[in-house]
Parts: sequence; structure tokens; C-alpha cells
Amino acid sequence: MSSRILILQGHPDHCAEHLCHALADHYRRGAEKAGHEVAQLDIATLDVPLLRSRQEWQASMPSEPLAEAQRAILHCDHLVMVFPLWLGDMPAMLKAFLEQVLRPGFAFEYEAGDPLGHKGLTGRSARIIVTMGMPSVIYRHLYRAHSVKSLERNILGFVGFAPVRETLIGSVDNQDETARARWFEHLERLGAAAR
Repeated sequence: MSSRILILQGHPDHCAEHLCHALADHYRRGAEKAGHEVAQLDIATLDVPLLRSRQEWQASMPSEPLAEAQRAILHCDHLVMVFPLWLGDMPAMLKAFLEQVLRPGFAFEYEAGDPLGHKGLTGRSARIIVTMGMPSVIYRHLYRAHSVKSLERNILGFVGFAPVRETLIGSVDNQDETARARWFEHLERLGAAAR
């Protein structure tokens, strides 16, 4: 059965090719070969203003490009987020994008007496692909993958994505072509399975 996949390219630099771009391309290649419908959104090409107040987050409307991103998220069965780990977390532009699109009335609804509200994006799965300079085993075990776990639980899980899986790719500056080729093959297999 084919799936509708949305790849969010979260690297904030769109002027150069980075490992994140190659990983997304390989995921896409595997998904398309398997017959899945794939759309891709490059966060770095969007004008993503910062939200500065709760009032603005709850009451203002996102710009048309960000509303189009919301429609793409609604259309997908499976969301793939690709980004580098910067200062232990996702880049600020990606966080600003998520704050803009995952607003009340779209991603969730407040409900009286229920602090968790109603999840607006159920029925969708997600994969988080994160690159980092440190070995992924150190990030996973010493730092407990805190920012990725927060993204899985406090953002994607909060609005209804389940299951949310992760791929952590560490020591990227020290990888040779053979190691990268193995990761590319792995991403193509994940894309073919829409996982």
C-alpha cells in the first residue's frame, strides 16, 4: 500500500549541499521507487517569522506559505524531518517553523477540563533523522537524546503523530564514503517502507 510522505528538510542553509540534503534525497529515492507519493518542503526557503507572544501564537494566522505547509502536513500519512543537531537541539529556524504551523485550531484543540486537549494530527507516523558531530551513542546514552525525545513526545506526540521513530547519525565529520554509502542505503530502505 502506498503512502503520502512529506519530507521536511530542516537544515537552515539552502545555498549549499549538506549531508542532510543527501539523506533526504536517498529517503525520497527509496520511497518513490516503492510507489509512494512524496512531497518535500525546504524550511530554509521560507520566511519564518518568530512568534513573540502567546496571544500571537493563538490568535494570529500564519502566512500563506506556512498555511500551505499546514495543508501539506494534513495531506501526509508519514512525516520525515531531517536536520542537524546544533547546540544540542534542532536549528532555531526549524523550531520557529514548528511553532508557526503547529498552532491551536490546526494541530490540536483546547478542551475544557483536559490539559492535553484534542490531538489534531492523529493517524500519521513520523521519522526524525538527525545528524551530529558527536558519536550518536554518546548523544543517546550520556545526553539521553534529550532534544530528540522532547521533539518526539512534547511536539509530535502531543499533536497526534504515532509512532515517531528516530535515526541518529553521529560522527558525521569523520565518516568516509563507505560509511555514508551505508547510511544512504539504509535511508532508501526506510523510504521504501515509508518508515
